[in-house]
Amino acid sequence: MSNLRRVLERQEQEEEEIRHRRADEDREADEEEEEMLVAAVCMLNQSRQYRRRRAPNVDRCRESRGKNLLEDYFIPNSLYLVSKFRERYRMQPHLFQKIMHDICSYDTYFIQKCDVVGVLGLLPEQKLTVALRMLAYGAFAEQVDEIARMGKSFILECLARFYGAVENLYTREYLRKPTPRDLHRLLQKAEARASFDCWV
Repeated sequence: MSNLRRVLERQEQEEEEIRHRRADEDREADEEEEEMLVAAVCMLNQSRQYRRRRAPNVDRCRESRGKNLLEDYFIPNSLYLVSKFRERYRMQPHLFQKIMHDICSYDTYFIQKCDVVGVLGLLPEQKLTVALRMLAYGAFAEQVDEIARMGKSFILECLARFYGAVENLYTREYLRKPTPRDLHRLLQKAEARASFDCWV
C-alpha cells in the first residue's frame, strides 16, 4: 500500500512540475509577443515623430505599383508563376487570398478606400504584401518601401494591424502550443528528412 502511495505522490509531483513548466513557457511566450508588439508600436511612434520634421511627401506612384503587383502575382495569367508566388510569399496563392479575405473582414483598415480628396488608397494586396515580406524575410521598412511604394510609418502600421488581426483570428486554431502527439509527428518527419538528406 505504501508503494502505491509513493507512486501516486510521485505522479502528482511530476504533474505539478509539468503544470509549472507549462505555465512558465506560456508566460515566456506571452512576454515575447508583448515585446514584439511593443517594438512595432515604438517603431511606429518613432516614425510618426520624424514625420513632423521631414520634407513634404514623396510621390511614390503607389497606384501604378499596386497595378504592377496585381499583374505580377494576383490576376489570372499573371507575370510570375505560382512557384514564384510560393517562393516570394512563403505560401500558396489560395492561402493568401483566404488570409486577405479574413483580415479584410476583421479590420476595415485593409480594405481599399478613397481618401478625403477622392484618391483611391492602397490595395489590400499591397498592405498584406508589406507585412508578409517583413515577417517572411525579416526585412526593414525601407526595404519593403521599394517593393510596395509605401512610407515607413504606413508600413509599420500595416505590420502592427496585421499582427493584431492574425493573433485575434487564428490564435485558437493555429497558434496553439503543439500537443505531445504533434511533437512526435514533427520529430518523425524531421528524422525522415534528415535520413533522406544523408543519402542525397
